[in-house]
Amino acid sequence: MSEIIGIKTDCAVYDTQSAEELGINGEPIYFDNSEDALSITRHTCAHLMAEALKALYPEAQFFVGPVVEEGFYYDFRVNCKIGEEDLSKIEAKMKEIAKKGEKITKYYLTREEAVQKFQNDDLKQAVISKIPLGDGRLSIYTQGEFEDLCRGPHLPTLKLLKAFKLTKIAGAYLGGDENAEMLTRIYGIAFADKESLNQYLRQLEEAKKRDHRKVGVEMELFTFDEEVGAGLPIWLPKGARLRRNLENLLTQALIERGYEPVRGPEILKSAVWKTSGHYANYGENMYFTTIDEVEYGIKPMNCVGHIKVYQNSLHSYRELPLRFYEYGVVHRHEKSGVLHGLLRVREFTQDDAHIFCRPNQIASEVESIIDFTQKIMQAFGFSYEMEISTKPEKSIGSDAIWEEATQALKGALERCGIAYKIDEGGGAFYGPKIDIKITDAIGRKWQCGTVQIDMNLPERFTLTYTDENNSAQQPVMIHRAILGSFERFVAILTEHFGGEFPFFIAPTQVIIIPIGEAQHTYAKELRNALLKVGVYAEIEDKNETLNKRIRNAEKQKVPMIAVLGAQEVEGRAVSIRDRRAKEQSNMSFESFITLTKEKMREVSF
Repeated sequence: MSEIIGIKTDCAVYDTQSAEELGINGEPIYFDNSEDALSITRHTCAHLMAEALKALYPEAQFFVGPVVEEGFYYDFRVNCKIGEEDLSKIEAKMKEIAKKGEKITKYYLTREEAVQKFQNDDLKQAVISKIPLGDGRLSIYTQGEFEDLCRGPHLPTLKLLKAFKLTKIAGAYLGGDENAEMLTRIYGIAFADKESLNQYLRQLEEAKKRDHRKVGVEMELFTFDEEVGAGLPIWLPKGARLRRNLENLLTQALIERGYEPVRGPEILKSAVWKTSGHYANYGENMYFTTIDEVEYGIKPMNCVGHIKVYQNSLHSYRELPLRFYEYGVVHRHEKSGVLHGLLRVREFTQDDAHIFCRPNQIASEVESIIDFTQKIMQAFGFSYEMEISTKPEKSIGSDAIWEEATQALKGALERCGIAYKIDEGGGAFYGPKIDIKITDAIGRKWQCGTVQIDMNLPERFTLTYTDENNSAQQPVMIHRAILGSFERFVAILTEHFGGEFPFFIAPTQVIIIPIGEAQHTYAKELRNALLKVGVYAEIEDKNETLNKRIRNAEKQKVPMIAVLGAQEVEGRAVSIRDRRAKEQSNMSFESFITLTKEKMREVSF
């Protein structure tokens, strides 16, 4: 049996030393690649990295070194420049230290003793200041020549660390504050065995090839321009066609499901954001401007505009549920350090919808949204999981309202037979939510859409409907975005398919290559016929060799290439190269048009 490295109880994970010290009984955690074990392993590896850094750079001072989704990192200050080229040296020192098998031990200090101990280390003082005052004793883990304030848990010894890799170096503002000092951050990854590490590193290499920032530029989907501003994507014709194809599919599905299109303004008076609670709870993420000495807020969300649509007329219970949708452009004040291609931007378009319904309609509406979500994810070949996020510390509304809404979400998922996780405290400030997390072709997880139950905004805006007894009642509001945003979803799709988009959403679906001048008229006839059935086609007729034109078309990752020569013109035929099926065939003009029409219709949401 593998070595026991920790104990998991109903509410926490403890290292073996802590468990023994506190007399805790629970489920043992073994040194393997389970979620809890990996968290302990990676946390310990962060401390190993810090010890190696201290050995190589004795003047280094350390801030925090947590476990994160992509592994672990440590933020530190050093008085010399460290670059990517130094990672191998640091990693070698880590291996050298790990081989010694130093034991990891834990001891405690009072807050006053900790302040005194680290009196010459302002980074440690910053860490201490963030620890709640109620924590009487502060724990410190020590190994060899390194020790640090840490809650733990950790492995009992460094000898277990044999499969790790430092992955990148970056800058990080102290405490995430853009006005604070820039520290150095090194990321790493660790597993219980080398095979798992090697598999992860292969995935990392594949991810680099699929990076949407690289593929998007190569395929001319989008660009960014410093003169325009960071985090503000510019959609090029091919990217805009890709988005339009997504929108068309989504719009048809929304119409069939009884959604009505609406459109709210992009700036609203700050007074309305104060009523909604965004001003107090989300103001730091918003942009504001003043018009005629009145403050306005640029919308970070579409919900207030949809509330105003609802308020435009009186409603009876017979009308509910009302489903409004909008491809709404929103702006959010994201810090420069977190911007990342299309995945994290300052302007984006949500596939947003809001449903106003009676409390007894929540379950059926959420179940319908889940069904909708499943169809979309299946169409793109994504596996997915769902997570319920509960009431955060910063929130509006009573505990009773939150509990009722949370139970409604749990009940809907359970009736749909969907297993879910709980993210305690991860809800929006106005209500609990379901987060949709998808897994792509190379095994990476992405946060995508969300479903949020909101009983607070209807109360704040005094929304009502008339029930069977002619009495005024308050509706429930459901916030719903399945793709999340078109920007983020296009980025995920690009990396999922590596740019090899399926026919039904590809920005260019067919490239037509006439062998010579004599075939140009026939090529135009074919292109016009394809455009009429909703298939986007281009003619590649540059003054280049046939082979080069075919290679250029293949570089664009177009699903189909149609080559037209004298024989095709004479027989009104088309010579087809199907890139995704990796097949070549000949068919009649009419059969090819029918085939492409079927390919456009083979997927629906």
